[in-house]
Amino acid sequence: MTALSEDTAERDVAPARTVDVDHDATAGRATGSWRRALVYGVLPALALLSALGAGYLKWQSGIAHQSTLARTQSVRAATEGAIAMLSYTPDTAEKDLGAARDRLTGAFRDSYSALVHDVVIPGALQKGVSAVATVPAAASVSATENRAVVIVFVDQTTTIGSQPPTDTASSVKVTLDRVDSRWLISDFTPV
Repeated sequence: MTALSEDTAERDVAPARTVDVDHDATAGRATGSWRRALVYGVLPALALLSALGAGYLKWQSGIAHQSTLARTQSVRAATEGAIAMLSYTPDTAEKDLGAARDRLTGAFRDSYSALVHDVVIPGALQKGVSAVATVPAAASVSATENRAVVIVFVDQTTTIGSQPPTDTASSVKVTLDRVDSRWLISDFTPV
């Protein structure tokens, strides 16, 4: 046999390769359907979940910011309100305590007004009572968008006529309500 006939013989003897047309088509369809499921199902779902997660975190950040802002503003309002309510001189008691009334709301405003009108102003005028209040410390107990509770530590120096001044330290739980964008005192309870 010649070399040419050996090559031909080997080609004739070599096993024939069979091609399963149905198997190749099914494999192509399976790969395509997984690709479609990934592109049209999984990736959009992941994008949606990412957007929802980012939105939730932004919402929580906004709530935390509002809470921090409410705490800061309510502590300032409670501090300034306590000083205004507890500081006066005989000459300016009516004006000073009247201005303090503008920092109050609800039933507390009414009871404070009655006390000031019936007791404090007449006493300040008759006995020469003057008082100076300071707030060395105040802290937020709780705060929401429309309601806050603050603990206020008050030092008050009171002078009656020509007597020596007396110093009093106290702590007060101040409840505030947001009314028309202002924090107003709705309760003032010594603790």
